[in-house]
Amino acid sequence: MRVGRRQFLHLAAGAAALPAASRLARAQTYPSRPVRCLIAYTPGGGTDIFVRLVGQSLPARLGQPFIIENRPGAASNIATEAVVRAPADGYTVLGTDSAAAINATLYANLGFDFVRDIAIVAMARGPLVLAVHPSVPAKTVPELIAYAKKNPGKINFGSSGVGSSLHMAGELFKVMADIELVHVPYRGAAPALQDLVAGQTDLQFDNPLNSLPQVRAGAIKAYAVTAKSRLAAAPNIPTVTRRDCRSSTFRPGMRFGHPEGPRRMLSPN
Repeated sequence: MRVGRRQFLHLAAGAAALPAASRLARAQTYPSRPVRCLIAYTPGGGTDIFVRLVGQSLPARLGQPFIIENRPGAASNIATEAVVRAPADGYTVLGTDSAAAINATLYANLGFDFVRDIAIVAMARGPLVLAVHPSVPAKTVPELIAYAKKNPGKINFGSSGVGSSLHMAGELFKVMADIELVHVPYRGAAPALQDLVAGQTDLQFDNPLNSLPQVRAGAIKAYAVTAKSRLAAAPNIPTVTRRDCRSSTFRPGMRFGHPEGPRRMLSPN
């Protein structure tokens, strides 16, 4: 039996690979107990907010509790490995982001193959916000780049961990703008944002769900969004243009997944 994204969304978690003789019967009765979702980051970050927003409506659809547990660490690898090790029965799902794909290029011995071991059943994509502490003496992206060039290595940026999408956005910005920034990794976007608001870090690429409330409160400034068009929720924030740096877009994804069966592939529909 092939389970597609639409069927997963309809059932809210989808049945994972099951023994051939009982696949159909089990899928028809799924779920018969609570479904657990491991979020790969700390509470309060973009991935956590996204999963919890989606998860609010799932108990009614499932007819079973949808239990959310934060399992941060190692740029999502801890949560991912825990889900990979879980039975492939659809009762343990993963909430993560682009780090799940990025980590395959950064770590030699992960102990799992994300593409092989995790079935992606739902995904959302969107741009990031370049958030900057008010103490930084710049008001725009060009001014920030000019200041960084005059002060190489003196500006730092926070992220949700080594290999996370927020980290990669910062590294891409460094390369495209030809500047030096110091990376400060955290266990999640929320604690990174807390230190940005406190002035412990200078800037951060962050999910709008996480950063816009602090921008509106005046605690930090939003210089740009990493998209070709402005955000409908914040139309006053400009986009990064190619006049600012060589690349202007970066749209990481947030993903739901569950353990993949040994010979099972998801339908693209």
